[in-house]
Amino acid sequence: METKKHLSQNIKFLRKRKKVSQEIFSDAVGVKRTSVSGYEAGTNEPPLKILIAISEYFLIGIDQLIRDDLTNYPELRLQQLELGYGIDLEGKGLRIIATTVGDDNEDNIELVPEKAKAGYSNGFADPEYIKVLSTFRMPFLDRSKKYRSFQISGDSMPPVSEGSWVTGEYLQNWRLLRSGQPYIVVTKNDGIVFKVVYNKLDEKASLLLCSTNPFYKPYEISIKEVCEVWKFVNYISSELSEPNLPKETLTKTVYELQREISEIKTKLKSS
Repeated sequence: METKKHLSQNIKFLRKRKKVSQEIFSDAVGVKRTSVSGYEAGTNEPPLKILIAISEYFLIGIDQLIRDDLTNYPELRLQQLELGYGIDLEGKGLRIIATTVGDDNEDNIELVPEKAKAGYSNGFADPEYIKVLSTFRMPFLDRSKKYRSFQISGDSMPPVSEGSWVTGEYLQNWRLLRSGQPYIVVTKNDGIVFKVVYNKLDEKASLLLCSTNPFYKPYEISIKEVCEVWKFVNYISSELSEPNLPKETLTKTVYELQREISEIKTKLKSS
């Protein structure tokens, strides 16, 4: 099969371009060295989870790994791929999302609690990891879209308080990311972050992450560090946020209430 031939040839070709041994490469993608040897010889194929790891290691889309003969690519094109410019930003390739469904065959909304966030960056594409998460439904959401809720830590995004549950809509095409809007971004190194995001994909192949709390400085992350993006939909909190009113406005409001109460008391006495 031609695609099988391309895959084995591409793995060997890219590994040698990186100048890494089979042993180092096998450790990086989480398999035995003998498995890598089999992938490169074409005697066996990597399972989906390992194929994703290989794709991320080389910064090349799964679709290209399987279908294209990378040995025929021009050198400049290969260098661009190795810098991460070959990452699928528009969702045209294969971007895996593991999910769960209910008895009615409709998607659930999985809950990712604070204690499970540390492992989510590694397990987000693993159906076995996702199926142990608690689930719920929000009947007013669009059933044709995929949602997930994440518990937020820290105080960087008021009025969303620590411990709140933020629900996001899965964003397949990262080029649809709208600057200045809140998103949940799943990263390889920083875990799950909830930030106001600015799209820098075309200029720098990166995202600028900002907090609504001015105490926290904005920072950029390379798109190569991004695993998933979820567009903010709503949040659930057990805390009532304080009204965002200037001190003068609050003082004036209290004064007006006191005056009205005084007038009411005067009228009652006169009647």
